[in-house]
Amino acid sequence: MNVLVVRLGALGDIVHAVPAVAAIRRAHPAARIDWLVERKHRAIVDLVTAIDGTIELERPSVDAWVSTVRQLRASAYDVAIDFQGLLKSAVLARASGAARVVGFSIWHLREKTARPFYSASASASAPADGAHVIRKNLHLLRVLGIDDETIAFPIADVLSPALEEVRSEIGDRPFALINPGAAWPNKRWPADRFGELATFLREAPGLMPVVVWGPGEELLAEGVISASAHAAMRAPATNIRDLVGLSRAAALVISGDTGPLHIATAVGTPAVGIFGPTDPARNGPWSEDDVSVSRFDRCECHYDRTCHGARWCLEDVTVAEVCAAVQQRVTGRARG
Repeated sequence: MNVLVVRLGALGDIVHAVPAVAAIRRAHPAARIDWLVERKHRAIVDLVTAIDGTIELERPSVDAWVSTVRQLRASAYDVAIDFQGLLKSAVLARASGAARVVGFSIWHLREKTARPFYSASASASAPADGAHVIRKNLHLLRVLGIDDETIAFPIADVLSPALEEVRSEIGDRPFALINPGAAWPNKRWPADRFGELATFLREAPGLMPVVVWGPGEELLAEGVISASAHAAMRAPATNIRDLVGLSRAAALVISGDTGPLHIATAVGTPAVGIFGPTDPARNGPWSEDDVSVSRFDRCECHYDRTCHGARWCLEDVTVAEVCAAVQQRVTGRARG
């Protein structure tokens, strides 16, 4: 059996598709499973040990699409599964030449124009709209006769030069990762509050705050460190392998709804998430032990990357509230 998984991006969404891919592997140990992904997100897919191969869509151009489709058709897939639900992902799944093309029902598609490209879709008994996306991805597999609710993330253990550099500075001291960045500006909690949080982390739970940052976020990281009166340290430049390595070694991660948070929860790192325009019940940490501070119920810009309400919802999240969430997660107290 040859299976094509289609999830082109983004980073957190790819991570949330991994448990479904792991379920396919458990159901069909001898299958060949390939994953089609955009080049900029390939690094995380390459670490998924449940797949056999990665096929990258190099760039959004006609030539790249033709080259990718030619490569896909050479594999003679029995089934292509579109976990993205966009027109472009559905077109690529159909263009692969797979005998069956599976996708979400029209009620759960991000772009309903994708539906005509599927030969089968999830039943109307799919999880409710508020269900976690991991559960929705697992439910889609029932079209293939796979009924498996196990959440597992087979992600390779990797060496990380960034982790080695952090360890060279702090030794064996336990540390917490702070991730202040996000692609959506309205998902970012203010840097000065992350700085106050860093001071608390060092004084109360005794964790060394390490600020991770992505391209173009150097000043944001420096803003957190400055606001902490240099209680926090800046992580070196990191790639995906470094994020996996740092997350596995960390005692805690605090972040908004963005890729580094989802990588950390996938490798089992205790987490505190800060949510505004997105729903933590749908997109947040999946473990019941993790804690989310949310303003989704008050937010006026649900799943919109720009604020259009009278007030930015994350501005209402106080340092004291996030510190309390950290204490709850670190001590393991039950949620109130």
